[in-house]
Amino acid sequence: METQTQHFDVAIIGGGAAGLSAAQALGRARRSVVVIDAGEPRNAPAQGVHNFLSRDGMNPLELLKAGRAELVKYGVEVVKARALDSRRSDLGFTVTLDNGMDVSARRLILASGLRDQLPNIAGLAQHWGRDVLHCPYCHGWEVKDQRLGVVDSAMAMHQAPMFTQWSKQVTLFKDPRKVLTAEESEQLEALGVEVVEASVTAVLGEPGSLHGVELSDGTQRGLDALVVMPNFDVDVSCVKSLGLVTQEHVSGIGRHVSADELGQSTVPGLWLAGNVANPMAQVIMAAADGLGVGAKVNADLMQEEFAHKVEQLRQEKAAVHNVHA
Repeated sequence: METQTQHFDVAIIGGGAAGLSAAQALGRARRSVVVIDAGEPRNAPAQGVHNFLSRDGMNPLELLKAGRAELVKYGVEVVKARALDSRRSDLGFTVTLDNGMDVSARRLILASGLRDQLPNIAGLAQHWGRDVLHCPYCHGWEVKDQRLGVVDSAMAMHQAPMFTQWSKQVTLFKDPRKVLTAEESEQLEALGVEVVEASVTAVLGEPGSLHGVELSDGTQRGLDALVVMPNFDVDVSCVKSLGLVTQEHVSGIGRHVSADELGQSTVPGLWLAGNVANPMAQVIMAAADGLGVGAKVNADLMQEEFAHKVEQLRQEKAAVHNVHA
């Protein structure tokens, strides 16, 4: 069966805030654009998007639905499919999708986001994004003045002190094998953080209604929410054939893909937007990044087109000159 191929100026892999914002900028610039979206947004479990002016508390899926609807008037196509692989082509790139279609584009934007690899704690995943959380700016207001527990990790001494701004009932469940420095112990004591010498082994309560945790010493502790630090990872299998690789983020929170200050990757013509390059970006920051990358990709295409037209003009003038010579 012959593979169907469609041609565009730009193909965007990922239909989250970054990918849709890039598509909007390019669509408004009268570019032909396709967004390839597998329909698995990272923040789907969350009750709402926060710190997004005028959209605070909006359901993440509704935000993306509204974004896709806005793209229609700009002629942007959104294809619900998974990008399997990408390769160089005469036009620029060809992306193979799991629906049997190939997409050809002059430029490629990877905005596939990241994946949260959660601690291996029984019952934890069922509460993720609601009463199991990691970012105080994303979820702190929703758990203010509640009983908060912090799971020990490399970021625990960052998270536990920070969450005291939202609640005075913060408990750090410290791995008994880990030794705090005198300075760390003093800081936690000064902020009123209780330190329990036991690890969290299970989360108690129905999804969306956490009421406590079970500890490695066999005891239980009543809580309203639990703070964890996932390991961030990115999936670049859809562009692996192009030579794009991931690397450890300087903060130690996981992996990402390096881009220059304009958002261009190490692969010419392949650009990065959102969490795939910046794991710390919240939704509004990812959207802003997508807008910026979309504008830069348009400028890159314009430069190529201008050069082509100048060369074409020179050839036409040379041909006229030869006729009259």
